Amino acid sequence: MAVKYQDYYQILDVGRSASAEEIHRAYRKKARQYHPDVNKEADAAGKFNKVNEAYEVLKDPEKRKRYDQLGENWKAGQEFRPPPGWENVQFRFNGHRPGQAGGSFSFGGGDFSDFFDMLFGHGPGGAGGPGGGASGGVSGGGSTMEELFASMGGGGAGRGRSGRSSRTHAAPAVEAELEVSLEEIYHGGTRQVRLQLPSGQIRTLDVKIPRGVSEGSVIRLKGEGGTSGGGENSGGDLLLKVKIAPHARFEVSGKDLTTDLALSPWEAALGTRAAVRTLDQEVTLTIPPGTSSGQRLRLRGKGLPGLKEEEAGDLFVRVQIVVPKTLTDEERKLFEKLKETSRFDPRQEDNKT
Repeated sequence: MAVKYQDYYQILDVGRSASAEEIHRAYRKKARQYHPDVNKEADAAGKFNKVNEAYEVLKDPEKRKRYDQLGENWKAGQEFRPPPGWENVQFRFNGHRPGQAGGSFSFGGGDFSDFFDMLFGHGPGGAGGPGGGASGGVSGGGSTMEELFASMGGGGAGRGRSGRSSRTHAAPAVEAELEVSLEEIYHGGTRQVRLQLPSGQIRTLDVKIPRGVSEGSVIRLKGEGGTSGGGENSGGDLLLKVKIAPHARFEVSGKDLTTDLALSPWEAALGTRAAVRTLDQEVTLTIPPGTSSGQRLRLRGKGLPGLKEEEAGDLFVRVQIVVPKTLTDEERKLFEKLKETSRFDPRQEDNKT
């Protein structure tokens, strides 16, 4: 049987020397572009299946090696006939031979071409063709289609012994931004939010905000992304990307916080004790003598909490020395006396901290 050659590298738009990571990125891009729940063009499903077929081969080192072994004579449009003995090639995936029971196909891509079937044993002339026995368990290397589409809302498909899929697509995931306060991150809890989805649909949802969630984290709400036009499993997931709201008192850097503390010149020079507000309480901080403006003092563990086993961040107190804008006569005399008696020069290198 002669079949048309499929250039899997061209389908994914990558070079033949592409790394596994480059192939993975290219697949995700193409799969999003042609997913039938997103792309309504007439040929989208066919292109989507080709993308899945190409990735099924190129993501797996053994399949890719076998594909590449047939050499440079494989040009787009040429007919391919397996070489002698090719039908006896045996592949192992998930510990099962194609002739063994013990699993179900999970390609997630729909119908694969006769070219794929001839190479990898799911059709006439292949290792798992007539006489091959029960279906094998195949997952290949890297992420499965189901795992990949869980993060982008696509649907995988089961593939049975006949080599044809019985497919149900989940609706694509919908992404939105969720702005949370530092207090919500510190304490955690549930908040009611009102969101307008890209479809224009308005949703009011109770969202659980995990204690210690960080900027850029994604909160997944299963089935809350609206519908894709009906059908089984048509409710897509809603992916809420966390954005930390600006705070009046704290700057955020990862799990660490920074806050300003105003000191008078004499407090900074002589040392003092000052009250500092954290996210949940007021603490007393000891200011050592000779503290300079801009110097940061650390309160360990008083930043944002960690998620699960992560350590909490620190709170940095940044000193700001503030001078009075107006002076009483007495204050002016004291400053004049200090000026006359002090030999301190802040512009000398030895005095800079």
